[in-house]
Amino acid sequence: MRKTLILIFLLGATFVAFSQEKKDTLKWTEAKDLGVGGKGWVSDSLDYYRLPLRARGHVPTSVWDLSKHTAGFYLHFITDARTIKVKWGLTDVNLGMYHFAPTGVSGLDLYVKMHDNSWHWLAIGRPIKSDNEQTLVENLPEGKREYILYLPLYNGIRYLELGIPKENKLEKAPAFPGKPIVIYGTSIIQGGCASRPGMCSTAILERRLNREFINLGFSGSGRMEPELATLISELDPAVYFIDCMPNLKADEIAVRVEPFIKIVRKVHPETPIVLAEGVIYNDAFLVKDQYLKNNSNNEALRNAYENLVKSGIKNLYYQISEGQIGLDGEGTVDGVHLTDLGFMRQADAYELILRSILHQ
Repeated sequence: MRKTLILIFLLGATFVAFSQEKKDTLKWTEAKDLGVGGKGWVSDSLDYYRLPLRARGHVPTSVWDLSKHTAGFYLHFITDARTIKVKWGLTDVNLGMYHFAPTGVSGLDLYVKMHDNSWHWLAIGRPIKSDNEQTLVENLPEGKREYILYLPLYNGIRYLELGIPKENKLEKAPAFPGKPIVIYGTSIIQGGCASRPGMCSTAILERRLNREFINLGFSGSGRMEPELATLISELDPAVYFIDCMPNLKADEIAVRVEPFIKIVRKVHPETPIVLAEGVIYNDAFLVKDQYLKNNSNNEALRNAYENLVKSGIKNLYYQISEGQIGLDGEGTVDGVHLTDLGFMRQADAYELILRSILHQ
């Protein structure tokens, strides 16, 4: 019995030593040391907050709370490592929703740049619990590659680390060229209900246009308050894209849109601004109330747009709702929130207007 216990102890000690040796072959890098992309405010915010700290108490509580979600955040890095591991801690124990996969709500999403400069999906970080450690990829062919790792859409991050073998190098990739594009909107812009973070429309457009996007989508809370207009006016983007109609009623659109745009335009007299109609609800072809809401909202937004143009506002653009997510009813989870197919279609529509603006 004693010999058996000694043998078990020795085997256990050997296993611990082997595990420690294997662990010691990795070096871990904090995400914040690489620099988190997709942040509008860098100097006055916590590492994984989308709004600056001084916004707390000035914006609606729901907006502030949702700003702790990392929608649109990413790590953009270069490494020659054949193995990439990751550790991340989440702020919310609810990893998913009944209509929204945990991989989209709380997961990570890795893309790699190809030889033709396009981006290709490579791996996901599967959220199993609040604290996760996983291997994203291993046994890759030798060579230096450029990557984007997208962060969760509807959860917050407490910590995030990348692990690679000690003999390899990890460095921050060069920033995307040009000024960023700021998109302010609703749950759809935040990413509901993409199957993974890289499939929300802002991430798709980021890869297609090779330009940083600042995702300011706030679920149920994209309501065009003047405080938000003042806040986003602090940024200096190539384009402002305003996509808030699903969170507003026609009478609210009539009184909020024009003052909101005028606040932004006072600070940025020339920056292009896009006003987007909301998506057409997939059941609106048969459900009268949904049809009427779409029509009344769009009519109110068109009136606001025409009034702004008549008042002398220049570089103002209009995105119609028709065709944003297709006409076959297959673009949403619940009639409103988008599937990956819906996000691809929305990105197709938004890409057209954005390219026309950026290439002027």
